[in-house]
Amino acid sequence: MPYDIPAPMLAKSVPEIPDPAKFEGGLSFEPKWDGFRGIVSWDGTDVEIGSRGAKPLTRYFPELVEAFARLLPEPCLLDGEVVVPKGTKGAQRLDWESLTQRIHPAASRVNMLAETTPAMFIGFDLLARGDRDLQGEPFAVRRAQLVELLGPLPHPIHVTRTTEDPDLARRWLSEFEGAGLDGVVAKPLAEPYAPNKRTMFKIKHARTADVVALGYRIHKSGEGVGSVLVGLYTDGGRLHNVGAVSAWSNARRLELVDELAPLVQTDAAGEAITQEGEKSRFNSGRGDNSFVKLRPERVLEVRYDQLEGDRFRHTVQFERWRPDREPESCTYAQLERISAYDVGDVLV
Repeated sequence: MPYDIPAPMLAKSVPEIPDPAKFEGGLSFEPKWDGFRGIVSWDGTDVEIGSRGAKPLTRYFPELVEAFARLLPEPCLLDGEVVVPKGTKGAQRLDWESLTQRIHPAASRVNMLAETTPAMFIGFDLLARGDRDLQGEPFAVRRAQLVELLGPLPHPIHVTRTTEDPDLARRWLSEFEGAGLDGVVAKPLAEPYAPNKRTMFKIKHARTADVVALGYRIHKSGEGVGSVLVGLYTDGGRLHNVGAVSAWSNARRLELVDELAPLVQTDAAGEAITQEGEKSRFNSGRGDNSFVKLRPERVLEVRYDQLEGDRFRHTVQFERWRPDREPESCTYAQLERISAYDVGDVLV
């Protein structure tokens, strides 16, 4: 029987590991895998991989489609994460850049990447098994069914590990970041699956850094600052773009245009200098991606969760302006270095 792919259940951010005693039935904790959310439907004939957004993932991961059809013992509807590990055994970590490169319009490129940077699937919920709809069942029941169904299967299909021990979850929060993971998720054991509702909890790393304002993009409305690009100095003294700050209020976006005007770089004719920025692979055709260049003279403090390579993994959040800091003091040396941890050890 074909399954209707629901919207995924979501999580709301909380600052620390919740107390299981405050929840009827307690909590289950699991690693927060940093990949593409995937709802997998296998009806015995066809495989579909739905995403959190509107773009299906099926065509981009042919190696997983083949593995699901070959390995799943019966029709089912799975919730999990598509991730790409990179590195040698004992030093593997999740690689976000390799994962995003898998989203490509050319079938030849997709097939080549399926061989050179193969993905794996981490299952963390089971929504249907055969003709039995499990979404109304407590997570404790769904989890037991998931382990029974996927536990015996070989790579590239895995079941995420879980614990009901909050102290162990706190240790995971610290250790597993070294393997490229994104934090810890807490799930009420007595709750049913709730599509598109934030009934889970996510605990991510929160850190701050002082960065230099490099430029800004105009808001999609055409008025005000949509995002401020920020940078850090390398050991060689080069100012490197590390991400962007956004989520300003309507009023603040308009204020920032005037506030940043004295820093705008201009050409010989007195016109603002603009430069083309990077585009997302998911939204490569979306509008103008240029930004107005600023003289690197203003420092701001931002909140971030983790570094991916030499850039912040997600959009960072504005904390405050730092007029007391010199731009040249904003270097990579201030960032916390994370101890390496192997992905394989997370899967155990």
